[in-house]
Amino acid sequence: MLRKSAFLGALTAALAVLAVPAQAAWTGLNMTKGVTTLSGEIYWLHMLIFLICCVIGLFVFGWMIVSLVKFRKSQGAVPDTQMVHSTKAEILWTIIPVFILVGMAVPAAKRLIQIEDASNTQMTIKVTGYQWKWQYEYLDEGVSFFSTLSYDSNAARQLHSGIDPNSVPNYLLSVDNPLVVPVGKKIRILLTSQDVIHAWWVPALAVKKDAIPGVVNELWFEVTPDKAGVYRGQCAELCGRDHGFMPIVVEAKSAEDYAAWLASKKPAPAAAAAPAAAG
Repeated sequence: MLRKSAFLGALTAALAVLAVPAQAAWTGLNMTKGVTTLSGEIYWLHMLIFLICCVIGLFVFGWMIVSLVKFRKSQGAVPDTQMVHSTKAEILWTIIPVFILVGMAVPAAKRLIQIEDASNTQMTIKVTGYQWKWQYEYLDEGVSFFSTLSYDSNAARQLHSGIDPNSVPNYLLSVDNPLVVPVGKKIRILLTSQDVIHAWWVPALAVKKDAIPGVVNELWFEVTPDKAGVYRGQCAELCGRDHGFMPIVVEAKSAEDYAAWLASKKPAPAAAAAPAAAG
């Protein structure tokens, strides 16, 4: 009895040790939740549809396995040479899928409408794509700057540079001037392009849309207050020779840190002109 208890204890400890990397590997297979209110809604919808598909799969394959085992030839089952129809069964397996599809379509349509609803935004930023950089213009603040591939990544990517890309932090995913936004605010992005079609894509923000010359597209995101940090993306449209060197970096800051950053970006006020000497 003592040996059995010791064996069970050792087995439990071994399974607990193995469960940590197994759970981490499984988590990597699933869709990540993201850091915005919209990404949370999309993740919830993804898990709902996934659960429904799992239930349907278990039901269908379970029925198939039971039928194969119970009605096998060795048990004396005889195939029906004439197809027998059941009107009730056909009505049932038509109505049930319709209700399932409607139940899936309603929340999906709601999220699609939510993705395009940029109303009640609290700040607007114009994003313009160039070959191969981004321009960010804070329309309400008078701040504008370009964002290009960081110097260390640009140096390492050069042919015969002699620099090991693995030694460069965030290789090809870092920039000289990131887009800085405050957390907890609904931010509207006006997206366009100066030359060819680009695409502004940041997976953690759950946003991706094309930047088209002569067209202004619209998207929005709101980083939740507890998710301040740095989030990286890339141009997702094949836009030319250096397409792979056009990263996007968004830095979400608290309201106080954002205000300090914004103040540092605004030009210093011009010195007041000296009053004319009395004549």
